[in-house]
Amino acid sequence: MKTTIVIPTYNESANVRPMTKTLLGLDLPDTRLLIVDDESPDGTGLIADQLAEEHRGQVEVLHRHGEKGLGRAYVDGFGLALSQGAEAVVQMDCDFSHAPADVPRLLSHLDNYDVVIGSRYVEGGKTADDWEQGRVLLSWWANLYTRLILGSSIRDITAGFKAWRRETLVGIDLDAIRSQGYVFQVEMAYVANQLGYRSLEVPICFEDRRVGESKMTMSVKVEAALGVWRIWWRHHHLEPSDRQSV
Repeated sequence: MKTTIVIPTYNESANVRPMTKTLLGLDLPDTRLLIVDDESPDGTGLIADQLAEEHRGQVEVLHRHGEKGLGRAYVDGFGLALSQGAEAVVQMDCDFSHAPADVPRLLSHLDNYDVVIGSRYVEGGKTADDWEQGRVLLSWWANLYTRLILGSSIRDITAGFKAWRRETLVGIDLDAIRSQGYVFQVEMAYVANQLGYRSLEVPICFEDRRVGESKMTMSVKVEAALGVWRIWWRHHHLEPSDRQSV
């Protein structure tokens, strides 16, 4: 299966090289890595270019200019991957909070499901043991709050570690996805669910980032909380017949 792993980066200069090395070391034939950099001031984009030169045909870099944001970075990355013939697309963080070793496990289920979610909230899933109790509760509550508003059965609807079938991403219509920040993850999961795509949650351990600072600021959290209502308003009417033609 022709696979592209899409990793958005912003100030991940300490992580992008070891992440690339680890992913390329997996036993995944016909797999490419697409790094989507938002003009990182710490030089992440330059390192990514070096990696693309060192691993021609395996690593590519998309430099985005102008409008920033996790959501648009993923949409642009997905679009490029699809235009290049990817049959499966994996999305994941660059900071090792998503374990590269779990990528083959997610991909292995795509024969039977349209999207596979690395989940903290199904049996066997968890967050890192060193998370503070307040952080654990906040994450759990944010996820529950989102699920209740959207009426979703997905246990980890805020998850950012997913494997998608090509047909699913095309059917969703990425041009209709508007969220910028972390609520992008919710919008993608909700739209896929409304359109009737088959999802599977597989348990993962969500680790703390290895190096660098978290981008989950208070303003990002507020934006995400409000964004859930906007997502419901935009997409609650969707049904399987609204899928885009593949």
